[in-house]
Amino acid sequence: MQTETITEGEARRRLEGLAGWEYVDGRIRKEFVFRTFLRSIAFVNTVAYLAEAAKHHPHIAINYNKVTLRLITHSEGALTNRDFDLARQIEGLPMVGLVEATSATTAE
Repeated sequence: MQTETITEGEARRRLEGLAGWEYVDGRIRKEFVFRTFLRSIAFVNTVAYLAEAAKHHPHIAINYNKVTLRLITHSEGALTNRDFDLARQIEGLPMVGLVEATSATTAE
């Protein structure tokens, strides 16, 4: 099933409503920093359940207490509404133990 892709300009416009998310290399991403490793893993598990329910799986990188999420619709090789829908769902999660959430570029 083909989904309408989103241009870079449209993606950047949509990111204005998603604090800390950024557009990089055709994907959107955000880094979350938690107090502990276990808090970061709990967050990843919650994101995994959301992603599985949506049948839309992000790239997840875990580095101790830092979790970086990157979203792209793999079947399209581009961003689609599915990516922004999942990002909004992630933003609605309870962020227990969150220390900061930033764009990955500013955190690197």
